[in-house]
Amino acid sequence: MLEAERHHLILQLLSQNQTVRLHEIASETGASESTIRRDLIELENQKKLKRIHGGAAKLQGKLQEATMSEKTSKNLHSKQQIGQAGASCVESGDTIYLDAGSTAFEMIAYLPPSIIVVTNGISHTDALLEQGCKTILTGGIAKPSTKALVGRGALSSLQQYRFDKCFLGVNGIHPEYGCTTPDEEEAQLKELAIHLSRESYLLADHSKFQEVAFARFADCTQTTIVTTSESSESMHMFPKETRWKVVQL
Repeated sequence: MLEAERHHLILQLLSQNQTVRLHEIASETGASESTIRRDLIELENQKKLKRIHGGAAKLQGKLQEATMSEKTSKNLHSKQQIGQAGASCVESGDTIYLDAGSTAFEMIAYLPPSIIVVTNGISHTDALLEQGCKTILTGGIAKPSTKALVGRGALSSLQQYRFDKCFLGVNGIHPEYGCTTPDEEEAQLKELAIHLSRESYLLADHSKFQEVAFARFADCTQTTIVTTSESSESMHMFPKETRWKVVQL
């Protein structure tokens, strides 16, 4: 099979499924796995897919965003491990900003109670109060899909505070295009939180790497990226100045 035919077939398989495994492509094309790996590198360079461990995945749309319930159930084990690692950076007496992401939610069970948490995540409130954390909600308009408070009210209230640390979710993290999210209003809040914080942390499971969403809020070198060893194949692509906190799975 010619290279162009293999590329067409690979993209066709991805149009039918969100992911495809290396051995499945090899079986369909009759090519060796080493040849398929080269094909995937070429297609990734053409921004037609992203490589994952053992295969390839379809790129998300720039405005595509799952609901909070969909996010919570996806890659849950990785998110729990990342949440625990993120919480280990928090010390008694800290003031932190915790944004509305599903991975940020997984931090809450591991937070020390003697801290102040400002959040725009409506879904976080009960868990934070049960953990014994002093909890402050931003103002703003509630997004039905992600249960996040956004808009002028959220920005205005956030500007009244200063933080030791902030912890942010992300939809896409890319060595060239930086940290992105589908919603411009959420991007503005994340950017402001980084500016108001002494230290900032980005909570990103492996599925977020090589993705690019609509609105950029930070360069990859502006924050410490908390992820798992599942992201190791992508990490070498990032600038050497990038800071990492990696959980071994």
